[in-house]
Amino acid sequence: MDELTDVAAAVADPVRREILVMLRHAPLTAGEIAARFSISRPAVSRHLRVLRESGLVRDEQHGRHRRYTLVHVPLARLSEWLVQFEGRRAPDWSRQLAALDTEVHRARRERGRSEPAGTPSTAQQKDTA
Repeated sequence: MDELTDVAAAVADPVRREILVMLRHAPLTAGEIAARFSISRPAVSRHLRVLRESGLVRDEQHGRHRRYTLVHVPLARLSEWLVQFEGRRAPDWSRQLAALDTEVHRARRERGRSEPAGTPSTAQQKDTA
């Protein structure tokens, strides 16, 4: 199986998706993860193994506990692949917001240059009305 297929198969299971959501906020030990489910600890361990083997989580030994951390790259690659089926690409908000910020600063500079000396600004005119 290729990487995308492994990731897609891993996220197909609702328990594994819930584990990913939990790990989105902070790394957790296997015990902390298992405590949030009504299924057995060995079943949770099997889900964690699938997530680890697909590259979606990594684990580190901390004393007697194994701590799991979400790995974002495989999900980003799956998301990029899935976008082709949306019909159009999702907007890049960070780039659009940066462009808006630039435009706001430019407009403020131009407005400051276009007001003759001694002329009250629009904000000052509202205060005196």
